[in-house]
Amino acid sequence: MKQSLFESRHQGEWEDLSRLLDQLERSRNVSQSSDFPPAYRRLCHHLALAQARGYSSLLIDTLQQLALRGHQQLYRDRSRPSASLSAFILAGFPRLVREQWRFVLAASLMFLGSLVGIGLLVYLFPELVYSLLSAEEVSQIRSMYDPAAGHLGRSIERAASEDWVMFGYYIMHNIGIAFQTFASGLMFGLGSAFFLFFNGLTIGAVAGHLTQIGSGGTFWSFVIGHGAFELTAIALAGAAGLQLGWALIAPGRLTRGEALRLAAGKSVLMVGGVILFLLIAAFIEAYWSSSAVTPATKYTVGALLWLLVISYLLFAGRVRHAPE
Repeated sequence: MKQSLFESRHQGEWEDLSRLLDQLERSRNVSQSSDFPPAYRRLCHHLALAQARGYSSLLIDTLQQLALRGHQQLYRDRSRPSASLSAFILAGFPRLVREQWRFVLAASLMFLGSLVGIGLLVYLFPELVYSLLSAEEVSQIRSMYDPAAGHLGRSIERAASEDWVMFGYYIMHNIGIAFQTFASGLMFGLGSAFFLFFNGLTIGAVAGHLTQIGSGGTFWSFVIGHGAFELTAIALAGAAGLQLGWALIAPGRLTRGEALRLAAGKSVLMVGGVILFLLIAAFIEAYWSSSAVTPATKYTVGALLWLLVISYLLFAGRVRHAPE
């Protein structure tokens, strides 16, 4: 279908949606009509068609701006914040991850690629670990995951009543890493790329070293559960940062400020989902990963958690679009 015919057929719908969004944005007390969600979904379908058919960047940018405004209003419930949060968790976040799949793929390759690569190298060439970690850090890590120690995943023994303290520590530590990875994307994406590689190299070096010295069983059984959420969150935080950087590098027909503003709207939403993942990861790490459950049970639960995370991001929130 030619672009001119496509525009003439749907221009009225876009204008109606734009006017509705103007009303919603002017007053937080205006309730969404039942026609708004279907209209927003049709717009997203039109945007996907425009991109697939190679229509002009001006049309695509216009539809993207309208879609961003619609997304912000759809998941902002004025009367019931809990409903808005539920909608974001159940549908909005996984949709956003799929929408930004290029950035997610790039971040995942940087992070997981460096993690697996250095892990194999350290396993094959054990002395390489000292190029990335100090002798003191290596000694501490060995102590934490020593199969004979009674304090799995931590440097000293702690009482079960102190798990909540570690829960808070894990939250602050992990969110700090995620925010650092995200915010450094403002350095034209280079900061996010650096922290993705840095964290991947560090984690990979630890994994390769512990596996090589025979402590792999304690290490892998400890990390497999919370790793499903924590590692995924780091990659998604990096994807959000790369999106900011790309908006500055290739703003298209928009000014860099406008492109950054549009990208930031989606990136901040992505970080909201990242924080949710990190909260779950911290809870699992504090109360499950370091427990005395058998390794076989931890591997089984960990595999199920990885399957849950992947299925959630791939399939949650999918809707069936009406044919053109």
